[in-house]
Amino acid sequence: MLRRYPDAGEPLSCKPITKGLLNHGYRVSTTRGSYFLKHHLDDSTGDRATIVRQHRATQRLQSLGVPVAPPVQDTEGDTVTEIGGRCYALHPWVDGLHRAGAQLTTAQSERLGALLGTVHTGLEQVMGPCTGPAHRSCGYRSADPGDTFALIDDLLTAARRRRPRDCFDELAEHRLLERRTLLERHADRRPPTPGAPATGWVHGDFHPLNVLYRGTDPVAILDWDRLGVQPRAEEAVRAAAIFFVLPAGKLELEKVRAYARAYRLAAGAGAAELAAAVHRVWWERLNDFWILRWRYCLDDRRADPQFPAVSALAVWWTREYETVREAFTD
Repeated sequence: MLRRYPDAGEPLSCKPITKGLLNHGYRVSTTRGSYFLKHHLDDSTGDRATIVRQHRATQRLQSLGVPVAPPVQDTEGDTVTEIGGRCYALHPWVDGLHRAGAQLTTAQSERLGALLGTVHTGLEQVMGPCTGPAHRSCGYRSADPGDTFALIDDLLTAARRRRPRDCFDELAEHRLLERRTLLERHADRRPPTPGAPATGWVHGDFHPLNVLYRGTDPVAILDWDRLGVQPRAEEAVRAAAIFFVLPAGKLELEKVRAYARAYRLAAGAGAAELAAAVHRVWWERLNDFWILRWRYCLDDRRADPQFPAVSALAVWWTREYETVREAFTD
């Protein structure tokens, strides 16, 4: 692999990195420094053309001053190496730490919102207009509560059958029953399917494990696998719901308010756009059980630790709906 990158030096060690749910990563140490070797595994984003598009986007964003870590080019000027039908990319190693919202001050939360707004406006510059069938919101419909009720029944059956049964299964059953009641109560609030194309390029997976900090400032936005066209404001709301959720399932609304104000200013987004995004993401969360699907349908428990806070947030958000919307639009 490294023979394709003669300037990278001779390999000394290659250690797997444990964080990350979809792809494999390695820290490669050489006689000339350290690198991050990414093994693209996700079938939906792991084809060569898609990866090259991501790489070009980060190269162009870097020229605009966005903190990113574009890949290293090989002797042919390529950034993707294909071995045995699998794609790999070599990136410079960036020293830094991941910070959850609880570790950010209000001022740092403001800078985070401004950063995401800058990413969205930067992508608009470097990716060009969002036109053509591939970029339309076809299929981007809100969750049908009828489908969700059926899924809840399936997951309840799985949770109750689990042997040996543990406290996670007990919590899952409680949250599923609770969510069914909430959906029955709020089914008439389902957002309509957008009639216009989604016109904003987004990072697609903006959360604490994809932002590196050095000191108080972000130094690199990582993992652009989900780069695509979606309603931009919804990414801002989703990111806030991940960054600023507390273990008990509440949002730190003071930080959300600072973050959202900075995002709106940097992205040129109005309060009405954020309000609509809040409503759609709230509904999305109310109908979403991806962690339980991983556990009970795929027998994959890597996301289990996220479930207590994520499941509690949907309940709290429903109860504090107006307060949350005001925090994003004030």
